Amino acid sequence: MVHRVGYAPGVYDLFHVGHLNILRHARSQCDYLVAGVVSDEMAALAKGHKPVIPLPERLEIVRSVRYVDAAFVETVPDKVETWQQVRFDVIFKGDDWRGTEKGKRLERDFAEVGVEVVYFPYTVHTSSTQLRRALDTLVSPPPGALSAP
Repeated sequence: MVHRVGYAPGVYDLFHVGHLNILRHARSQCDYLVAGVVSDEMAALAKGHKPVIPLPERLEIVRSVRYVDAAFVETVPDKVETWQQVRFDVIFKGDDWRGTEKGKRLERDFAEVGVEVVYFPYTVHTSSTQLRRALDTLVSPPPGALSAP
């Protein structure tokens, strides 16, 4: 019997050690872990661009991580609406959300339905945003960087 269901939402684009750390830490604090993989459309709304890795591939990667019991495609911006479908007891977020308006709203909304919000240390030295910037630089070097002599 499952006692405590955890939910770890994320885009999980350009999967890296920060993603692995969140999933590992989350699994250590629940009996059953559901990873919420944000759809391409939802990621574009939240971040202003689509992920580099398409949803089916991100879903397969996340499902294959040994700490994850199930993966769920997140298609709505409202986490409480997602909770109504998944029914988790605790949601895990990076501590870059702590104290922000988004984090405070998340805490208020989930307090109403009895879901605990747990923050984990954000992996500052590695992020999909940094990886994406590095890739963009390789693909589109600054003007004059590749100019012929």
